[in-house]
Amino acid sequence: MRIRRCLLVAGMLILPILVEAQGTRLDPALLKKANEGDARAQFLVGQAYASGKGVRQDDAQAAQWYQKASDQGFADAEFELARMLLAGRGVEQNDSRAVLLLGRAAKQGLARAQLALAGLYDRGEGVKQDYAQAAGLYRDAALQGVAEAQLNLGIMYENGQGVPQDYSQAADLYRRAAEQGNATAQFNLGLLYDNGTGVDKDYAQAAQCYRKAAEQGVPRAQFNLGAMYAQGDGVPRDLVEAYFWLDLAASTWSGAHQQEAAAARDKVAARLSLTDLMTAKQRVKDWLDERRK
Repeated sequence: MRIRRCLLVAGMLILPILVEAQGTRLDPALLKKANEGDARAQFLVGQAYASGKGVRQDDAQAAQWYQKASDQGFADAEFELARMLLAGRGVEQNDSRAVLLLGRAAKQGLARAQLALAGLYDRGEGVKQDYAQAAGLYRDAALQGVAEAQLNLGIMYENGQGVPQDYSQAADLYRRAAEQGNATAQFNLGLLYDNGTGVDKDYAQAAQCYRKAAEQGVPRAQFNLGAMYAQGDGVPRDLVEAYFWLDLAASTWSGAHQQEAAAARDKVAARLSLTDLMTAKQRVKDWLDERRK
């Protein structure tokens, strides 16, 4: 038995600081340009204060400089200020103002603003939940190659939320995100191949997708891949390999799913020789030790 439901991910893209302040102190020339009203310079000074690069870290100062740049329509500053408003970091929390700023940045084509605003509409946070709005914004970001947007739009097509249900479109979007290494998309695409939904049923393709996600530590993918090895679906039947993936799933999952994975692992263990069981256990230990480094 395998997990048959897709993984749902709808979140705000949190990116690292785009450009760090140069050197160990704030560039006086940059500060001069910022004080003279240069929007990009104001944004970079804001980043310096937000990250503590070249100046003492100060969220309130960062917000003030982002505000100066956003007043001039600088999209990156609008996005960063919106993040601070949503978190109440350096400024008083204000979801409605954050949504306004994200909308302005999204209209300028800033992909991470489109993704962030889509997530708010998707979850109904700070705005009335609106799947159609979310889907449109995910689409805008997906067309710019943002893997998380491709994944989330694929989920909306699979579930028929905000768009007509279309499993073929979902598969195409999952594939695009999976090719960029998105583990959830790899798992969801594997499910479509496993179930024959939107694509021809293909256990070998499903196993390949599950493996990519499993190697990134997705317990559901580890569980399904282990089950495929136990059953010989899409891969040669291999009980050592089955034990390895099922035990990894049992080691990283919690709750009822952990119990399910442990039960499946123990059934496989009962069919292994002592030598094969010890080999499989050592592989699990080595894999987990490597991940903890």
